[in-house]
Amino acid sequence: MGKHEQFPECKGMEYMFAEDGRLVAMVVRSDFEEYGLFPPFLDSVEERAFVKKAYDVDLEREKHTKAHITPEDFPLQITLLNRDPGSVVKPHYHDVYEPPTGRYRHQIMLTMSGRVRIGIFTVENDHLGDVFLEPGDLILMAEGHQIEFLEPNTRMIEIKQGPIPAAIADEMVVLRE
Repeated sequence: MGKHEQFPECKGMEYMFAEDGRLVAMVVRSDFEEYGLFPPFLDSVEERAFVKKAYDVDLEREKHTKAHITPEDFPLQITLLNRDPGSVVKPHYHDVYEPPTGRYRHQIMLTMSGRVRIGIFTVENDHLGDVFLEPGDLILMAEGHQIEFLEPNTRMIEIKQGPIPAAIADEMVVLRE
């Protein structure tokens, strides 16, 4: 598999990589529609049987309405859903399969309104570029970032791994001052 084969290029997805090839950020635009490039796990008889047990969905449609877009080893997982009316995910919870690993906590920013600029940095302080997010866009950041709000009433949802220490200085490393 080539260096970035697991990250297919398609409308609505953008990736930023460090010089050594590690994924630093991924952007999902509100116009993403390429679900078939990131199919759910339906390869084995066991996986198909479990999906039938846990969901009331059409298994053939599932390949085109559910996308697992993050690498399996990422501590935050993003799944995009575009299911048909009447599709049901049965009551459930998620057990800890294995504790998250890695040196840095990942963070997701989802733009609800307005416009924002996100500067993407490696932990080595290399600026990989800027991404502009609009309503419905999200970004997963695995390393450094800078956030600039560009319009009045810009609202975002921030999701990051926990637990978070009582003092922000115990976990936030400032790259550029």
